[in-house]
Amino acid sequence: MTRRERVRRIRIWLSVVVVGLVVSGITAFPLELETRYLLHAFALATRYVPGAVAWFARVHEGLADTGQRYPFLAYGTDWLAFAHLVIAVAFWGPLRDPVRNVWVVQFGMLACAGVIPLALICGPIRGIPFPWTMLDMSFGVFGLIPLALAYRHIRVLERERDADPDVEPVGPQRAVGATP
Repeated sequence: MTRRERVRRIRIWLSVVVVGLVVSGITAFPLELETRYLLHAFALATRYVPGAVAWFARVHEGLADTGQRYPFLAYGTDWLAFAHLVIAVAFWGPLRDPVRNVWVVQFGMLACAGVIPLALICGPIRGIPFPWTMLDMSFGVFGLIPLALAYRHIRVLERERDADPDVEPVGPQRAVGATP
């Protein structure tokens, strides 16, 4: 595989992660509206998946009641949404220069791995049904896959750079002593 192709694959995998983070962030803002639509969409499936429909109804009722009585609590999910968007921005570094910013990819992999114990510990404490906890854990697993694939390619680029110091850097570089 050529160096250019390897960099292209890194950028594709990291873009998948960025898109996932942005979608997760944006969809964390209108939770009450989303659960209302989800509940309507699943209403036809009550006969087939009554437990899931009952869960969505309970979640929607909780969000609607909390939004009506304690709207300030939604501020916590606003910050959660914002955090997803900020983390997505952090991936700009490895998209530009993956070798130099490999630490962001490592951080992302650690965060994905951390989703699993968080879901297993907090899910039961918060009364989350186990199938939903499994779904939450899948986000960590599915986030880890593109990050691990990008990381593998970044390591190859690092080895190439270390083996031949004349290898051209991946991202934009400044001359030593140049000011930003």
